[in-house]
Order: sequence, then C-alpha cells, then structure tokens
Amino acid sequence: MTPFSDDDSFVLAVDLGTSGCKTALIDMQGNLLAWEFEEVPLKVLPGGGAEQNPDHWWSGLVASTQRIWTAHPRAAERVFAVCISSQGEGTVAVDRAGRVLAPAILSMDMRGGPIIRKHVRGWLNIAGYDVARLPRWIRLTGGAPALSGKDPAAHMLFIRETMPDVYRQTDKFLNVLDYMNYRLTGRLVATADSILTSWVTDNRRPDRIRYDATLLSRSGIDPNKFPEIVSCTDVLGPLTPEAARELGLPRTTPVVAGAIDTTAAAIGSGAIGDGQAHLYIGTSSWLAAHIPFKKTDIFSSIASVPCAVPDRYLMIALQTTAGGNLSYLKNNILYHQDELLKESSAPDIYKVLDQIAQRVPAGSRGLLYLPWLYGERTPVDDAHLRAGLFGLSLEHTREDVIRAFYEGVALNTRWMLPAVTKFLDRPLDKLRLIGGGALSSVWCQIFADVLDVPIQPTAQPQQANALGAWGMAVFGMKRLSFEEVAKRIAVGTTFDPTPSRRTLYDERFRTFLELHRRLKPIYHRAAKATL
Repeated sequence: MTPFSDDDSFVLAVDLGTSGCKTALIDMQGNLLAWEFEEVPLKVLPGGGAEQNPDHWWSGLVASTQRIWTAHPRAAERVFAVCISSQGEGTVAVDRAGRVLAPAILSMDMRGGPIIRKHVRGWLNIAGYDVARLPRWIRLTGGAPALSGKDPAAHMLFIRETMPDVYRQTDKFLNVLDYMNYRLTGRLVATADSILTSWVTDNRRPDRIRYDATLLSRSGIDPNKFPEIVSCTDVLGPLTPEAARELGLPRTTPVVAGAIDTTAAAIGSGAIGDGQAHLYIGTSSWLAAHIPFKKTDIFSSIASVPCAVPDRYLMIALQTTAGGNLSYLKNNILYHQDELLKESSAPDIYKVLDQIAQRVPAGSRGLLYLPWLYGERTPVDDAHLRAGLFGLSLEHTREDVIRAFYEGVALNTRWMLPAVTKFLDRPLDKLRLIGGGALSSVWCQIFADVLDVPIQPTAQPQQANALGAWGMAVFGMKRLSFEEVAKRIAVGTTFDPTPSRRTLYDERFRTFLELHRRLKPIYHRAAKATL
C-alpha cells in the first residue's frame, strides 16, 4: 500500500465477486492506498442452483468501506467518485419500491437450462437454436443465450416458470452491478455490458446500445421489466442520503456506472489500445482485447461485445477452468481431508507449489495434463470434455504432476491463440497477465515459453477489477483519458520466451491436440452412457 498526503483525492473502487466484496481506495496516480475484503456467503442448491442474498453484497460493501475509514479517518471527505466492478450474469428481481423479491440467481446457476433450451428451439435447428432466430441474435447482439442456463436470459424465464408470483411483482430485472448501483443512487439502470447476456439489445453501434423490439418480444419476458441502458462511464448521480450515511461519504459524492468483471479487468490490465491483449488467470480464464469492430466467430466461441471504452468493443475468448485446476489439486488431492490426511492445508500452499514446479524440468518429464475439469468453451464449446493425466508412470512423482498442471493450463491457452489472432487479424506481440495466476513467476515463465509471447504481469494483478473501476471513474469524471489511465497501470517484470524450450513445447502441444482429437468421441460416449 502507498501512503497518501492531505492533498490526495480518491476513488472508492469496488470489486464485488462471488467470494465477497473487495473495496479499495485509489488515488489519481493509480496507487492502491487501502484494501479491505468482506466475504459474502454462497448458497449452492440441488439441481444446479447457485444463489446469494443481495443484502449481503450491500452489507459487504458497507463493512469493508467502514474499515477503510477506521484506518484512514480523513480520507472519506476526499473521495470524488464511487465506481463498482461486479460479477456478471446474475439476476435480481425487484418490485416498484426496489425491494428484492427473491435471492439473486448467479452465473453458475443452471436451473433454467431445460427452459432456455426449449425456448430457443424451432422446427429446424443449428446447435440447438432455431435456424430462423439465430442469425438475428448473432447479427445484433454478437451471441445467443447460453444453453446451459447460466445467463439472465434463462434466469428470467426460470423465475417466470417456477416463481410466477415473483415474476408478476417484478418491476425490473437487474444484474448484480445494476442492483448495487440502485442501492447507491436509487436509479434502476443497466450498463451496456451488464445487459448483454439478456440477449435483447442491438449492439451494432457501440455509442448507441439499445433494445431491439423483436428480440424483446422473443425473449418471453415483459419488455417493461428491462431497465434503462447507460454507458459504463456515465455519472448516474450522487449517493442517496441512506447510502451516504451507511458508507460514511458526503451526500454529494458522484457514482459512475461501472461494469461487470471482464469489462473492468480489461481497463485494469492497462491493455486498452486497439489489439492490445490481456490474459486473466483466475479460477477460469479469458483472453481479451479492445477492438474497433463488432464480430462473432461462432465456430470458436469468440465475440466482440460492448465495453467501457468509447467506440470500441471487447473481444473475449473464455476458457472454463484455469487456476481452478490448482485449487482442485490442492483441495481434492494434496489436502483432501480423509483417513490419510487430517490437516486442512500447508501454509502458503501456492508458494510451495511454485517452488516445486520450478525445480521440475520443462515438459514435466513427459507427463501431460488436460485441464478440462468442467468442459471447455474456447476454441471448442464442449461440455463433455474432462481432465486427465497422460503418460503417468512409476518414474513420476507428485512434483511432476504439479508442474504438469501448470503446463496443461498454458497449453490449453495456446489452443485458442490461432482463433484469437485470426479474429484480431494480427499476431500478439505481448500479453498483459492479471488475476491470481500472475502472482506466480514460474507460471508466468511457463506461459511465455508455451505461448512464445512475452508475458507482462501487472504490478497488482489481483486488483485489476478495482483498478478498472478506478479507470472508469476518472474517465467518467473527466479527470483522465483512457490513454492516461493505461499509463498509470504499473507493470511488473517481463517474462520473455526461452528459445531452447520452443521445440519441446511445440511437441507437447501437438500431443495435446492429438489427445483432444482422439479422446473427444470417448468423452461423448461416456456422457451418453450416464444419461
């Protein structure tokens, strides 16, 4: 943390994720001056349900903010804006008085899957979608409702079908960000990116994202239940008296609309210029870059979508499980609690894993890991793929297994690079790295070697979303341009590819691709056998 002077002014920047609320105080130079976290409970339900109580989001923000003022009692009066980055693809139903009618349905929730799959089908279908309706979705929005049921298009239908009283009382359906902005300002609005996965907007002009009447009528949801759309950098107004009192801020403090996590992270990475890419490595991963055109590659599941930078889109290529593989290794294998092991974990377990992976030769002594713990999305959309170790022998130890996990995630990232560079129509000359994975120097080097691209972790990779909220706030308040924001995002040590490892990782990647080709039909047969 950086100390501050009496002349500093600040943004209260919020990163509201599934795990909890992280609140930061950031100055005009992009320095993180204070950082507090408040956990938010998650409720997992039978049948694929995942819910949170929106009041817990708000209380998490209040508690974390108050701890900042306790440590820095004079800072609140110098906050010139509040801005939130939040988890995306959640759904909150509120009535005319803004009261929450049911728990928030999160992006992990798949209970609406059967309903949305039935809803989007027709007499003739492509990949599960009505052939007559799919082109309009792709042309206007850039995508289509997820057949898994994980986005608001399915959540709203699930509420309509299974909670008719809630649906009847609903005045507006809000995403997570939208609900928090309502609590801050009293305004019921959606940002151009938070409304995206309702799949009812015309996104062909980035400066004029608007609802499409045909898509609204086909959504199955009353059009009046969708909120007004605003830009991510719009100033929504001052805090409500109640919000100002609870947060301990002046009543006149402005609120900038903010964005969902992928949009915010793109700003917080500092890779803001056209074609400048960043790679996020958290539980899941994505590779993204701002571009000046709208485009969809349905074959590789890559699209450019509305974002925070004016007159630009954000290309996003998502992969299902990245750092989640290390969490799985830690929780389910190395420290799974059963008769063999009673301890919960070792101290600094990920630092220990780094130390072990560092001393194993590149290539993991021939061991190769496929990181598809929960299927994959890019460059193939295949829910049936599963993880596995290939080449395991008596000569291998768990040290080799650990390094193979790191390399497997990097090889999986390389798998989507050809589709990404084709989409961008340019090669990647470097990659910013953000998320928890960027804290690992050994993983940064593995990514550089496997991708054959210099890797630049930001100086504060886990705070990328909060820095993104800061960037949107200072732009929205007309204090900095996005070019100036990018210059103030500090970068750590660059990791260059190791030329001597190129041939090795090329061979490893060929094996990776062949394993996918040969195992894919086996995975699909196994999935059918369990139905």
